[in-house]
Amino acid sequence: MAQKWNEIAAAKRGALSKSIPPEFRIPQHLLPPDTQLDVTSFPKDSGWFSEAELEITSSTCSAILEKIASQTWTAHDVTRAFCKRAAAAHQLTNCLSETLFDHALESAKKLDEHLKKTGKTIGPLHGLPISLKDNFNIVGVDSTVGFASLVNQPAEYNATLVELLEEAGAIRYCKTNVPTAMMIAESVNNVFGRTLNPLNRKLTSGGSSGGESALIAFGGSPLGVGTDIGGSLRIPAACTGIFTLRPSFGRFTTQRCRSGLAGQEAVMSVNGPMARTLEDIVLFSKTVVDSEPWVHDPKCLPIPWRSVEPKKKLKVAVMWDDGVVVPTPPVNRALKETVRSLKNAGHEVIEWDPVLHSKFVDVLGRMFVADGGKSVRALLEPTDEPFRPEMEAYSKAPELSVHDMWQLHLERSELQKKYLDQWLSYDGLDAILAPTTPFASVAHGGFKHVGYTGVYNVTDYAAVSFPTGIYADKEKDQPLTNHNPLSDTCKEIHDEYDADLVHGMPVSLQLIAKRLEEEKVLMMADTVLQALDPSMRPRL
Repeated sequence: MAQKWNEIAAAKRGALSKSIPPEFRIPQHLLPPDTQLDVTSFPKDSGWFSEAELEITSSTCSAILEKIASQTWTAHDVTRAFCKRAAAAHQLTNCLSETLFDHALESAKKLDEHLKKTGKTIGPLHGLPISLKDNFNIVGVDSTVGFASLVNQPAEYNATLVELLEEAGAIRYCKTNVPTAMMIAESVNNVFGRTLNPLNRKLTSGGSSGGESALIAFGGSPLGVGTDIGGSLRIPAACTGIFTLRPSFGRFTTQRCRSGLAGQEAVMSVNGPMARTLEDIVLFSKTVVDSEPWVHDPKCLPIPWRSVEPKKKLKVAVMWDDGVVVPTPPVNRALKETVRSLKNAGHEVIEWDPVLHSKFVDVLGRMFVADGGKSVRALLEPTDEPFRPEMEAYSKAPELSVHDMWQLHLERSELQKKYLDQWLSYDGLDAILAPTTPFASVAHGGFKHVGYTGVYNVTDYAAVSFPTGIYADKEKDQPLTNHNPLSDTCKEIHDEYDADLVHGMPVSLQLIAKRLEEEKVLMMADTVLQALDPSMRPRL
């Protein structure tokens, strides 16, 4: 008789907990109480981490790589420090799905021996620990993507990106939690449960790359890799105040990763980096493209990394709302302050008309459930696992015929054309500045709108989500009075807005460029950050 999903899930959680070695388990007397919402200060305040461990895990990727290459630090010490901090992050936020600590430390030891013997690094990422979202296949390791039926079904091959990163000298040391099928904007599933936001454990860390965002925001990873099919990189980055790049399809390899909707290509999933600095996002992006992924993945485009000169004057269109949901007060204030800063820095700011956005959101939703939920149901049924309430649309959707799906493709393609035409009508437009989400973050279970991100999955545009340096403030960000909601969802979001709950949370925005303009959008994001803080020197 087959095991039921809850028995399998309990055993998997137990195995994950057991995989954390005793020396990486937080002593009972040091555990912060459940009432302590912000746990990001725990590593420094607890006294459990050495000064060396704190210095390592607070450093940028470039600083880590420089110190390893100069043999100031060993890859082993760096890896051990991040394994310990990742273990702590998991114990406080439930952000991991797999630990690979033993393998990581052994890999680091071999890298140190190579460097000592030859005086040369293996590659540009020599000794850098990189965390991976749960769907990145690694030989001998589960990729459950939140399904009980995929527990104890270890991968028989590595994702192509995993191999390219390892060839560049990176060290894989953990995998991170995702929502069921990676199709919920919060990271919760029936196997591992819910990941919490380390900045406020009452709030979501977003999804579907929310295990990554929680881990990075806690300092348990210098650099992580997630995926994005409707906002799954940008939403969690925004919820935790870190950086990410959503590239266009074909720049980074997605080959041999697991998907909850395998074979769905009406809207393409992409991989991308998540980190605490924009420079680290660029480091990853350039390294991956320089590895010539098109030699390994036939869907990758043979476009080398391109040098882009900063523009003294950008032309940016601001999107105050997407025509469906007005952003909550902290996001609206951040948008206004960023626009003011851009104008003061001499950039041209115009307004974007979101006339097409509701149509894009509708098409995106229909593409996600076009198989009538068959893909999800096929992974739930073997263990009698129920649909989570967040997945209700997948349990009820009718299956489209092949002909109906082709008509949906035509509708999508026409919308893409109209969006490009609108962009070009703005004569020399460089970027759109928009909210990443309507929220700074939101209480668990409260994430209701992915329209701000999902549109750019359908257009396949390059986008950077970045923290503005502006924080939610309960005095400045009171609920809107006489609010005229744009939709039922807009009304729900503003009815539920709690200024006290999100007080102190970082506020992010996104900058969008056209398709395959990854280098340009990263350069422009740096320009926007300089405008927000004029004392900041160019960093890219």
